[in-house]
Amino acid sequence: MKYHRAYIEITNICGLACSFCPPKEQPTLTMSLNFFDLVLTQLREYTDEIALHVMGDSMVLANLTEYLDCADKHGFKVMITTSGFYLDEMRRSTLFHPCVRQVNISLNSFNKNSVARSFEAYMEPILKLCDEKLSRQSDMFMNLRLWNLDEQQSESDFNGKLFTLIENHFNIEPIINSVSGERQSLRLASKILLHFDRYFQWPALNNEVFGDGYCHGLSKQIAILADGRVVPCCLDGEGIIELGNLHVTNLGKILTSERSIAIIEGFKNGLAVEELCQKCSYKKRFEKGLS
Repeated sequence: MKYHRAYIEITNICGLACSFCPPKEQPTLTMSLNFFDLVLTQLREYTDEIALHVMGDSMVLANLTEYLDCADKHGFKVMITTSGFYLDEMRRSTLFHPCVRQVNISLNSFNKNSVARSFEAYMEPILKLCDEKLSRQSDMFMNLRLWNLDEQQSESDFNGKLFTLIENHFNIEPIINSVSGERQSLRLASKILLHFDRYFQWPALNNEVFGDGYCHGLSKQIAILADGRVVPCCLDGEGIIELGNLHVTNLGKILTSERSIAIIEGFKNGLAVEELCQKCSYKKRFEKGLS
């Protein structure tokens, strides 16, 4: 069994309250470095890539470099997803660690929060990171995420301001001329992309039922929460489908448990056997023509 990626929530702290994220119900927690090392030891036979994200922002951690050193020691490539609010000069340099393969920056974090920071002040360190990536000739990928294709006028105003800034900075043609209204990525510079997508509804037990379908959970990915709980995918930040806890049970045993196998076999046959999966609309993206 080999996964494309494992999501590890080394912290569930992000310091923001973005309207597109569900409110966090879990206690504030950061995974210890020692436990992280144990997690990676067990993960090594299952994947070559980890993403340090489920609900938190790993850039809030002052000792993030130690976690990256640990990942590098075990031979993992790392993906980091951040709001972009924690990109001072010292933290930016952390992202050029040799194990970091990709950095995703959620640009919508700016206008979905009430923060005392101007748009220009928010974007300045993000663009500096882009410039430094180019000057270093780094092989790291950068995705500037703009996931608001289905929003109305307030988003259009924000997008217009953002497009102008990016166009001027990268000296590119008007972005609006290339926007299709569908999921897509536009190249801004070498391995720097502006990625468009739509907001999605997070799965929750109080959602409507969306029925059966296919999902990458337990076939291409797993997620491990800050408290050690293993869940099928990166959208179960509350640990509703708790398959086991690595503080108690070996990962191999968790992944071959009766519940895990039922989920895997269900998705192979287009069936969502868990209630949370039945109430998740994200799996519609994996239907033919949407993935």
